[in-house]
Amino acid sequence: MAGRIDHAAEVAAVRGVAASLGLPGIVDVHTHFMPRNVLEKVWAYFDAAGPLVGRPWPIRYRHEEEERVARLRDFGVLAFTSMLYPHRPGMAEWLNAWAADFAARTPDCLHTATFYPEAGAADYVGTALSAGARVFKSHIQVGDYDPADPLLDPVWGQLAEAGVPTVIHCGSGPVAGRFTGPEPIRQVLARHPRLPLIIAHMGMPEYSDFLDLAAAHEHVHLDTTMSFTPFTDELMPMDPSTVARLADFGDRILFGSDFPNIPYSYTVAVDAVLGLGLGDDWNRAVLHDNAVRLFSLAPLGGRPAS
Repeated sequence: MAGRIDHAAEVAAVRGVAASLGLPGIVDVHTHFMPRNVLEKVWAYFDAAGPLVGRPWPIRYRHEEEERVARLRDFGVLAFTSMLYPHRPGMAEWLNAWAADFAARTPDCLHTATFYPEAGAADYVGTALSAGARVFKSHIQVGDYDPADPLLDPVWGQLAEAGVPTVIHCGSGPVAGRFTGPEPIRQVLARHPRLPLIIAHMGMPEYSDFLDLAAAHEHVHLDTTMSFTPFTDELMPMDPSTVARLADFGDRILFGSDFPNIPYSYTVAVDAVLGLGLGDDWNRAVLHDNAVRLFSLAPLGGRPAS
């Protein structure tokens, strides 16, 4: 993983995958853009993450915002997100204002918003929805909150009614939290069965449990973020019997990369999907079509979702 990434070769590789599948490009539902001071704190966390995850975690795309956006576009990423999240009360509304501005000046970014279990959360989530938010982000481990907290009931209710998905980092990897794991999400879905959720990182490492939740709830999806890569497989590999189940979830899995915070080349994230050997139709759905359908995107590059 060490060493300089050849950008031109990387661009050719990612675009080559899309072209080989007859796609105009890919959709990445899990990329991080946030205020610079917040991002620097996130990067500092990963810089010191070795003792937490058992190995170094070098940030591979530690560039200024404009350069990071340009790189995604170079790769042929047609739409992406600005995953951002609070770690304390009183932060989410400010992050949402920043994200709304970022989406306004970055038309290929899906307008992203977030929330925290606090008084007023339903109000600012409603404001974000009215402003056009198309996806929300929840990070249970960093936020250290219970997704089944009653303060979030009106939030989940609004999102279920609006049909707007939340990318939720709720698995216990790479570091467990007090409220990570499938049980709190099971409680949320019992109250809001039509809630659209995208389980980040395939629910790492409780992969099978989160696939069970997806099987039981038609609006639950999963994203591939960091999954199936050598980096993750050394830490929390997916059992082969669970990998075999993925063929049955071809319409529920979305491509995510964790760009720019990944410790390897973007091509590794794309190749990890292809490396599962689940066929071109499955790959097309994961890399492009499922996200186009879920987010009701206009046909991208002239190719409608299948």
